[in-house]
Amino acid sequence: GIVLELLKEAMVSKLGDTKGFLIDGYPRELKEAEEFESKIGEPKLVFCLDCSTETMSSRLLIRIQSSQHSDNAETIKEGIESYYQASKPVTEYYERKTQLCKVN
Repeated sequence: GIVLELLKEAMVSKLGDTKGFLIDGYPRELKEAEEFESKIGEPKLVFCLDCSTETMSSRLLIRIQSSQHSDNAETIKEGIESYYQASKPVTEYYERKTQLCKVN
């Protein structure tokens, strides 16, 4: 709820200055998508950056090496699996509404 309220405030404050909004990483779950639509409105288009598990893993491992995170390959694998489980219903939801654009 807090994230949605912050998004709403930011969007309302810029309504006169923009033609649209690009929101990165939201919604992550179907419940969030439904709440967004009921409180803010239906998006015209939803982008999904579609890449393989291997690509995500290798990029995260590189990012971890350049930072002080203590994540390892197993933690990354679990995180990616969790991401797929949570986001699959969201992508299916927007595919049914023909608002989803997958980008490879």
